[in-house]
Amino acid sequence: MKQVPFVRSSLNHDDVFILDTQNKIYQFNGANSNIQERAKALEVVQFLKEKYHDGTCDVAIVDDGKLDTESDSGEFWLLFGGFAPIGKKVISGDDIVPEAIPPKLYSIADGEVKMMEGELSKSLLENDKCFLLDCGDEIFVWVGRVTQVDDRKSAGQAAEDFICSQSRPKATLITRVIQGYETHKFKSKFESWPLGSAVPAEEGRGKVAALLKQQGGGVKSMTKGVTINEEVPPLLEGGGKMEVWCINGSAKTPLPKEDIGKFYSGDCYITLYTFHSGERKEEYFLCYWVGEDSTEEDQKMAAQLVNTISNSLKGRPVQGRISQGKEPPQFVALFQPMVVLKGGLSSGYKKHVAEIGLIDGTYTNDCVALIRISATSIHNNKALQVDAVATSLNSTECFLLQLSSSIFTWHGNQSTVEQHQLAAKVANFLKPGATLKHAKEGTESSAFWSALGGKQAYNSKKHVQETLRDPHLFTYSTKKGKFEVEEVYNFSQDDLLTEDMLILDTHAEVFVWVGQSVDSIEKQSAFDVGQRYINMATALENLAPNVPLYKVTEGNEPCFFTTYFSWDSEKATVQGNSFQKKVAVLFGVVHAVEERPNDNQGGLRQRAEALAALTSAFNSTSSKQSSVDKSDGSSGSGPRQRAEALAALNSAFSQSCDGKASASRPSGSGQGSQRAAAVAALSSVLTVESGKRSPETSPMKSTEKPPSEINSQEDSQEVFECKATDEATPFSPSNMEDPQPEEETEQDESENPLPPTIFSYDQLKAKSENPVTGIDFKRREAYLSEEEFQTVLGETKEKFYKLPRWKQDMLKKKADLF
Repeated sequence: MKQVPFVRSSLNHDDVFILDTQNKIYQFNGANSNIQERAKALEVVQFLKEKYHDGTCDVAIVDDGKLDTESDSGEFWLLFGGFAPIGKKVISGDDIVPEAIPPKLYSIADGEVKMMEGELSKSLLENDKCFLLDCGDEIFVWVGRVTQVDDRKSAGQAAEDFICSQSRPKATLITRVIQGYETHKFKSKFESWPLGSAVPAEEGRGKVAALLKQQGGGVKSMTKGVTINEEVPPLLEGGGKMEVWCINGSAKTPLPKEDIGKFYSGDCYITLYTFHSGERKEEYFLCYWVGEDSTEEDQKMAAQLVNTISNSLKGRPVQGRISQGKEPPQFVALFQPMVVLKGGLSSGYKKHVAEIGLIDGTYTNDCVALIRISATSIHNNKALQVDAVATSLNSTECFLLQLSSSIFTWHGNQSTVEQHQLAAKVANFLKPGATLKHAKEGTESSAFWSALGGKQAYNSKKHVQETLRDPHLFTYSTKKGKFEVEEVYNFSQDDLLTEDMLILDTHAEVFVWVGQSVDSIEKQSAFDVGQRYINMATALENLAPNVPLYKVTEGNEPCFFTTYFSWDSEKATVQGNSFQKKVAVLFGVVHAVEERPNDNQGGLRQRAEALAALTSAFNSTSSKQSSVDKSDGSSGSGPRQRAEALAALNSAFSQSCDGKASASRPSGSGQGSQRAAAVAALSSVLTVESGKRSPETSPMKSTEKPPSEINSQEDSQEVFECKATDEATPFSPSNMEDPQPEEETEQDESENPLPPTIFSYDQLKAKSENPVTGIDFKRREAYLSEEEFQTVLGETKEKFYKLPRWKQDMLKKKADLF
């Protein structure tokens, strides 16, 4: 975005322009501008309105090529002296997009750049220096963590000098990157980027201790005797219907109700949860769970069957790929409880075990099995079968030791009440009615240790949870076969454009959001896009390769996705493209930005209104000019009215000029006669006007033309340049004398707007409680008495009907007569 001179020549058909005036902000959409540009411009309009107008000014949308006689369009062009043709865009240096090149690294010392030799590697970047990475279309300035202030200042100037020395466009982007905060895009330019180590635990502990000391506390007081309430993440609505299938060859086998919640690590499963959220229709959470020992064939089949189910539900379900050990809270919470067991039941797993000669260690309800219970609440109540040895125990958890006829529940000294309760629940789930034997840590029986192969040392430290990280939103592109992402900083719901696919990385999960207007073929590649991102982020950001991956379609966003946005449900239900949606949010209603239907009735009305506007604008000005004092500005009002009338004419006949007549539009001599009549009337009025201007009465010399009159002539030239369609007939006097009967009627009505019946203003209002019937609702004002007409509209009928059509409509809208 850049500021341009406030002149007509700044406008073009390819860009979007914003005109900020004292009382109104105009957005002019070039005919060739795209939806994303228009939508982004509306965000700027909203910002200007809130920032500089206290949110109270009006906003108007003016569409290039749609010269309606409405007030917004007329007001906009009047600010430029009246309508006139727009020239083609002039390409400047700022519009040239530089080409991307293989990245080259330069060191910066004393404001000078020096090229680095060898393969691009992170090891070349020294923390006490600054470096310049040249990518052609973008320049990165990398600043080491311990560089001097003067070096950092000179680095920016060195980058600008480098752009000039390489004859790059002034618009070349310069991005500053600080060591330790490198972006995906920057890291991806290097052949190798080893992952940095995390902040040492002792260092972090020291910082926390210092903070607590400052606040009058200490580390011990924070960790001892304090119950930490775990925050429950957004979960799906309960009470829904759960269906689970196990992949078996090329088919899926439904699980009986009593087995839902059991997952074998050698198998793949499909889960479909159907539920209602508020007053919305049925919603679907469709996932396939991949066991860590499952075969590749089963994994591919699960993905295919999930896609089939999604298509049968019209693409509405949230689709997810969930790997063993990375189950998200909203998935785990659906099962009460969820237990992951060793082995597999599918034919694919059995065949795989036999081929490699392994012993099938699949869980059965009469084998010796050790189950770990580490959960503390509903969203992580997962149990996992581990090796049945003493070293698997942990003092911070509970365990179930299953024997042939009984189950031991072992409680670690640091375990919680919630874990004890879940242990009992899992024991009843796996072996209903079995005898429970309780064993607290330190009081185990010999039978307990014997079943585990003897007593051994085990861990007493709590498992370290993954560090929470801020979410990041990305757009993506593929340039010359290379997958690249661009981060959307300070993202919001407004960044989810319906024409795009975006990637949301929360580090715990990855979402691919798919807009409704995305190409159907591209929609099918959502999981491929997500996987390509995961592959890249695994190398650059230490993202887990088996992180949950979701496909979320616009309009079906789940709560665990919307929680990362300041989500507005009403905004999400607005239909249309991204520009129309932003207009709807800004105005409260959807702005008519699409082409109106080319029906016969609409065309006749527009042409009749245009001819009426021409007659009013030209004839009234010509007949009364001699009686009006020129010092009052009448010499300027005539050209202004003519410019407005010409805009109306162009609007009315523009459909005939585009060569795309609809099937319902009348053909033959009718259209030709309409155009010919208008052109003849225009020529006649211009001739009369020029003849009435004598050197004595004209405020300018005869050799000069007022700017507004020049604009008028330019307007007429644009009308004349419209190419007649095949069915149009040549101009002739007879054509001018024989216009369409319907047009004559409407024109006559406009000139003589006195109906035989008079009604009160209260009855004629659009929102009247006692509306009148049997009138022409397009001319409500004509049924008012002379006195009430002037009271309501502020003008006499005679003066009102001499106003431009757009101004008439504006007054009628204010009076609720439109």
